[in-house]
Amino acid sequence: MTAAKTKDMGSGSVGKLLLQLALPAVVAQVVNLLYNIVDRIYIGHMAEVGASALTGVGLFTPILMLLTAFAMLCGAGGAPRAAIAMGRGDNDAAEQIMANCFTLLLILAAVLTAVFYFAAPSLLVMFGASANTLPFALDYARIYVLGSVFVLVVLGMNPFVTTQGFAAFSMLTTVIGAVCNIILDPIFIFVLDMGVRGAATATVLSQAVGAVWVLEFLTGKRTKLKLRAQNMPLRAKVLLPCLALGVSTFVMISTESILSISFNASLARYGGDLAVGAMTILTSVTQLLNMPLQGICQGGQPLMSFNFGAGKTDRVKKAFYLQFTCCVALAAAFWGVSMLAPQVFAGIFTTDAELVNYTAWAMRIYMAGIFSCGFQGCCQQSFVALGQAKISLFMACLRKLILLIPLIFILPTFIPNKVFAVFLAEPISDILAALVTSIAFFTRFNKILAGDAKQA
Repeated sequence: MTAAKTKDMGSGSVGKLLLQLALPAVVAQVVNLLYNIVDRIYIGHMAEVGASALTGVGLFTPILMLLTAFAMLCGAGGAPRAAIAMGRGDNDAAEQIMANCFTLLLILAAVLTAVFYFAAPSLLVMFGASANTLPFALDYARIYVLGSVFVLVVLGMNPFVTTQGFAAFSMLTTVIGAVCNIILDPIFIFVLDMGVRGAATATVLSQAVGAVWVLEFLTGKRTKLKLRAQNMPLRAKVLLPCLALGVSTFVMISTESILSISFNASLARYGGDLAVGAMTILTSVTQLLNMPLQGICQGGQPLMSFNFGAGKTDRVKKAFYLQFTCCVALAAAFWGVSMLAPQVFAGIFTTDAELVNYTAWAMRIYMAGIFSCGFQGCCQQSFVALGQAKISLFMACLRKLILLIPLIFILPTFIPNKVFAVFLAEPISDILAALVTSIAFFTRFNKILAGDAKQA
């Protein structure tokens, strides 16, 4: 974004700017879904072993969520602080933030690759892998984790592109990788007969293309914040505030890993591979809502953060309420479709009639409260955009750690249908968390805006 366009975030039409920033971010997140679900669609349709292979790959989800969480610890924490610095006119500070986050991403990639590669067999068994599904899960996991550096760079550095206002370019980062994945997946899976190993290889290569793309931009001529070697040595006073802000997003995503383990372990105990397979599909379908919601909030974040840093509270309010309306409407629409046509969603991932019917039954229970995610997601991410690290962290913990995970284990002790009880934990926690988060945000919103943005 040019200097003039960056300045527009403090003076142009809020609705137009939100559309310009959010629309590409939404498209990027929707396309990013293809990274996560196109493998599962192809794998689920493999002859004879499709259902078992799909369940096995689904057991990799906790590791995938942890990789994503560490990437967003840097990206979701650093990008808002860089935007606030830009709002004050301090681009040098913003560049130091970006470079320090990049260095940490490389360190994390090296550590996580080693840990997950060697620990994969034990972890997958702990996650609920059976003798039938472990070989598929292990084949996929070990290849995918070898490409962890590309995953972390794409997810962790792309927010720094968006926060400068280059939302369309940020969108292309995921579009290019996703297109590569769509093309390479059938070649590696079916033509080269590599099965789940082929799916993982295709995804790693596609992420590598995305990583090169985003780094070329951040070191090129178009970027406003340039990634410079002299800013890469880690500095505590630069990095720690970013981590403090990013920890809420980290917790929100990493608890998805704990959540996935809890669901899979309980479902494997009460319902076997069929229930775990259904959970794999439900997790993928839920992303059809979560990813666009994240895109809307990612688009609104730089607009809210920039104006908060500039002290323009009226524009912050306008941006938030537009974002809030979009999130709530999208979640309500998705809830309606999932209640009316669950078989359609299930049929995307498998042709196994038993698994489709089982998943359709489970979906109506699991997604009964998903309409409330629009409230929860928008308010929690707006706390992040306004630099409110502590309360954002609490709200990230509330739904999963405080409510959902305990309910997964508590409800089956009171309800005779144990599998039903496990799935029921989701809508109960969704609704309660959304209620608490919304009340907390609207109670504190004006107080936050009345405070000094420089203290954020």
